[in-house]
Amino acid sequence: MQHALDQFRQNLERVRNMRAIYLSMSTMVTKALDLSDLLRAEIVMVVSALDHYIHELSRLGMVQAYEGKRNPTPAFLKFGISLESTLLIKSGTSGTAWLDTEIRTKHSFLSFQHPDKIADAVRLFSDIELWNLVSQELNDKPQNVKTRINLLVDRRNKIAHEADIDPSYPGSRWPIDSKMVEEAIDFVSTVCEAIHRVAA
Repeated sequence: MQHALDQFRQNLERVRNMRAIYLSMSTMVTKALDLSDLLRAEIVMVVSALDHYIHELSRLGMVQAYEGKRNPTPAFLKFGISLESTLLIKSGTSGTAWLDTEIRTKHSFLSFQHPDKIADAVRLFSDIELWNLVSQELNDKPQNVKTRINLLVDRRNKIAHEADIDPSYPGSRWPIDSKMVEEAIDFVSTVCEAIHRVAA
């Protein structure tokens, strides 16, 4: 499970590197050059880091459940596998490579960004009440944590799917600033670290 957290931290470091580029360039150029798309890229990347972390965490947790290192959850027991994997098991294929591939394939069509989807992914290997425990770690209410995640994901979607255009003012984009992005990065970092403490 540590691998999932290590990879998340590496992905977050890439976001922070993009942040350093933005901060450095903003001191060297005039305001005539719009650097706000670097901030938008940071939002996309930090949500991607969250999504990838949950993918990795659930995959590793499910493999552990299969290996008997965790108690299987109801969601784990209902996870469907392909006939191809069934044939591999029947043929005596040992190890967990087939399961790893099966999880990656099934999850490749899913995103684990919204709080409900994140909780669903964690249920594949743990029966904890995720957001209650995470909110305790963050000294906040579960609904506040989930709302902040939803707002961040919504903003990421506006950037990734709508070019961050504000339909109320055609041709203009939704406002973004450095402080907003810094807070988003710090928030995702604390959320994922808390998820790891309570779920891994």
